[in-house]
Amino acid sequence: MREQLRISRVPESVVDDAVLILSELLSNACRHGRPLGEREVGEGDIRAAWRVDQAGRLTVEVTDGGGPTRPVPATPSVTARGGRGLNIISALAQDWGVRDGAAGEVTVWVIVSEGHRHDDFATRVAAPPALEFAASMEELE
Repeated sequence: MREQLRISRVPESVVDDAVLILSELLSNACRHGRPLGEREVGEGDIRAAWRVDQAGRLTVEVTDGGGPTRPVPATPSVTARGGRGLNIISALAQDWGVRDGAAGEVTVWVIVSEGHRHDDFATRVAAPPALEFAASMEELE
């Protein structure tokens, strides 16, 4: 993917964001969606695709067999192990959405382009504030 996008003259920062977004989309599809064309329990496919339009915007999409809920950004607690994926995508993307297919498939698509990373990216996906371990460790010495 990376090499083909470089050939298409997609900026490196857009490729980096797209790789992270694709990782999040695939993780979500594996965790929350059903496989496409499920033949036996636990056996099936998830489809990933990308394309570059004439304006140089990159669209990345992942399609699965749908799941029990719709993909929507969550508001996880600071100690939650997950729930930040669509917030990361929202922060990096120019736009994103969900498309339903005729046979129950669900496609999450994301448009990534240079200069569309949201200013509040770091504050939206950052870890909780660091604890004051340094002071505590100094007190132990």
